Amino acid sequence: MKEVNKAFDEKMQKTIDVVMSDFASVRAGRANAAVLDKITVDYYGTATPINQVAAISSPDPRSLMIQPWDGTLLKAIEKAIQSSDLGINPQNDGRVIRLAFPQLTEERRKELTKQVRKYGEAGKVAIRNIRRDAMEKFKAMEKKAEITEDDRKEYEKDLQDMTEKRCKQIDELTAKKEAELMAV
Repeated sequence: MKEVNKAFDEKMQKTIDVVMSDFASVRAGRANAAVLDKITVDYYGTATPINQVAAISSPDPRSLMIQPWDGTLLKAIEKAIQSSDLGINPQNDGRVIRLAFPQLTEERRKELTKQVRKYGEAGKVAIRNIRRDAMEKFKAMEKKAEITEDDRKEYEKDLQDMTEKRCKQIDELTAKKEAELMAV
């Protein structure tokens, strides 16, 4: 019956992967193309991520250059970046868009730290929801006499250990990202 817990463990791991991608989208002072992953642009009526309609390069540690494959997208990309919560004003020279990443102010670092904590907490809530669903499944299985009460208690104990391990992992990732943000 370990395969049941394994399935829930895989769901929890996917949640951690989502949290890690959320953390990657929070900029930490240096240029990182991952900050653009969640920004979409209207491309022929479809919301498309910027990295699918343009080449993104980093000419130096503090800037990104976005070169759309379709020149008509320059304005749309510029508008999408301005309306995002990135906090950077794009410079459009008619061929490429440049993003200059200024040093983060103390106030902005604190805002980003709050955002990271929010992502971490959302991940822990998702993991707890997975645990709740699993507990309900175990109780239903016990009711149908598929497993015994002792089996259910053992599965729930294993599940609780898994949940604590995954929540601790998210706390560690959150602390690491916060330290990265607060480093000057």
